[in-house]
Amino acid sequence: MRIFCASIATETNTFSPLRTDFSDFKESFYAPPGQHPVTPTLCSAVFTEARLRAAKEGWDLIEGTATWAEPGGLVNRETYENLRDEVLGQLRAALPVDAVILGLHGAMVAQGYLDCEGDLLARIREIVGPDVIIGTSFDPHSHLTELRVSNADVIVAFKEFPHTDFVETGRSVVDLVLRTLRGEITPTKAVFDCHMIEVLPTSREPMRSFIDRAKALEGTGDILSVSFIHGFMAGDVPDLGAKVIVTTNNNPTKARETAETLGHELFGFRGTTRPSFVTPDVALDQALASDANDAKPIVLTDVWDNPGGGVPGDSTILLRAAMARGLSDFAVGTVWDPMAVRICISAGEGATLPLRFGGKTGAHAGAPIDAEVRVKTIRRDSWQYFGDSIVPLGDCAVIELPGGGEVILNSNRSQSFDPSLFSNMGIDPTAKKYLFIKSTNHFYDAFAKIAGEIIYVDVHGPYPSDPKTNGYRHVTRLLWPIVDDPFAAKAS
Repeated sequence: MRIFCASIATETNTFSPLRTDFSDFKESFYAPPGQHPVTPTLCSAVFTEARLRAAKEGWDLIEGTATWAEPGGLVNRETYENLRDEVLGQLRAALPVDAVILGLHGAMVAQGYLDCEGDLLARIREIVGPDVIIGTSFDPHSHLTELRVSNADVIVAFKEFPHTDFVETGRSVVDLVLRTLRGEITPTKAVFDCHMIEVLPTSREPMRSFIDRAKALEGTGDILSVSFIHGFMAGDVPDLGAKVIVTTNNNPTKARETAETLGHELFGFRGTTRPSFVTPDVALDQALASDANDAKPIVLTDVWDNPGGGVPGDSTILLRAAMARGLSDFAVGTVWDPMAVRICISAGEGATLPLRFGGKTGAHAGAPIDAEVRVKTIRRDSWQYFGDSIVPLGDCAVIELPGGGEVILNSNRSQSFDPSLFSNMGIDPTAKKYLFIKSTNHFYDAFAKIAGEIIYVDVHGPYPSDPKTNGYRHVTRLLWPIVDDPFAAKAS
């Protein structure tokens, strides 16, 4: 048995001032055939899981390229086509194969391609023909298109947000493909369109219980897999929005009925799922009140200046507000500013200098901060954990502000996943009164373990956070909250 494996992944914010090219993939993660590390990345856990099964069972795994770019703006057309054709060429060279297993994100958009993953899957199907099994993993913050559903036999998305189950998902894809090849199952899929755009964290109710019940369905009767596509509201594509995909063992009626039941239930959660997002002033009031009760550390997360959503991550708005309040015992992780990092490296540890940092990439991220700073720490090729994965932060510098706060400046854009981003830079996160981070919810699993309190801060900036005013050009379907009840509107 021969199975080919590859991964091309990124998440595209079509509203972002940034653009994505090959340098972004190479900076984040690029592994040519046979060079994938022993640890998985968010979208390439199919590699490490397939290696384990191949070693145990004695079949041939042919590894293609695995690559990931940190979420950003529109992908350069040449970059997408070159990466796609690189993988397709590797697949042709590997023929004949019995199956193809992919690790995809599902929200990549390139110049001229609104559905990169659908394009890739369709071209793979054309190469291998109708009888070869194709399986893929997806991030739930993706777009589920008919082109993908019709060309892939097995589709499994991460269930958790934060995505703590990406390894489990890779394992599920590999297992379902192998069971299909051995004639044990016949995957039959059904999709239900929930017609909504919402933030759906599974770290809190009502999503927590909903996901637990969905997990319990898998393996009962003919149900093989249940996945939820949350959608990615910063992607202006026709298939934007939440969907449910259920896979059964040759039972299309069960797949359709289960997807519809779960889909209507998910739609019923609209407007109730996200945490309370408060303004910077309210957040700081709350933090100061918690400080009086000796809660430590208080984690304040800027949910919209989140590089994981494709924006730069160089907003200064919340930091300026904290400085204006006179807060001092805090650490910020991180402000993306490669130029400022380079200046700090040139100055060296211990140097004091006037530095302008942050607020460089757009009109909505606040003005740059000018301050006399001390360069406390410099780390080349710093990193942080995200579950079993290692996320590069590039060259980083810790600067001390005149009022006493510390700011990590990084050269590789990344959201805040784990307290290791602080500890790897010589900052004890548990010793600070306040931690300012940038993430919508991926931080939660790791930071909740150390936080006295978590405050979600709604700082308006470059992320298109309100579907009613985002001005989508490619979305023609009726979606909540743009329409109050899209199902009733469709019926009429």
